[in-house]
Amino acid sequence: MPELPEAETVARALDRAVKKRKITKVEIFAPKLRTPLGPLCSARLEGCTFTGCRRRARYAVADLDDGRTLVFHFGMSGTVRVEAKDAARRKHDHAELTLDDGRVIRFNDPRRFGSLEVQPCGSDGWPESLAGIVDEPLSDAFTGEVLFTASRGRKLSVKELLMDNAIVTGIGNIYAAETLFACGIRPQKTAARLTRAQCDALAREAKRILALAIAWGGTTVHDLRAWTERKGSSSRN
Repeated sequence: MPELPEAETVARALDRAVKKRKITKVEIFAPKLRTPLGPLCSARLEGCTFTGCRRRARYAVADLDDGRTLVFHFGMSGTVRVEAKDAARRKHDHAELTLDDGRVIRFNDPRRFGSLEVQPCGSDGWPESLAGIVDEPLSDAFTGEVLFTASRGRKLSVKELLMDNAIVTGIGNIYAAETLFACGIRPQKTAARLTRAQCDALAREAKRILALAIAWGGTTVHDLRAWTERKGSSSRN
């Protein structure tokens, strides 16, 4: 499943590709993915201009000039491409947004666990559905102290602790495993048995590994690609 670095890679690529571009046409080719796609066609997106694209947790958020957002979630196999309108559509291309420069944004998802939704921004500046998300692992708010406090009295494993979205958002299976490997901590270790020093190391290594993965364009695991079709290179395989 695409994780934080992969979503960041796609968000950055989309920001470069579609910023200041206007949507001229919206088409869908499937009734729904994880959520219905029909609202894309009734949302009156034609004439809206992209003002940028950013990431929150594992979501890519494309901002529109009318205050709304397009929220991409990639599920297990979702990808997004920006390409010429006359480029052949591929199997599992489920939604297409035509831009004013003749290119199109195409959302592809063979397993259909992803989603593409139009959402208003909440008071915090993020789409309303993402308003309750906790701190990001790359933020200053994520520290060893946070992990140590959250681990007290918990019977879950250390790996489950790192992947608990009620504690920190965006660390999935791949990068939790990488972080634990770097710290020399068994994934099955009971969270309550972590020392403060181990929690400090986990927070520090999670930040380092995620930042490095972003610099490398994400992982080659599954088939997450940015719109340039360049595979990520952070997998050790």
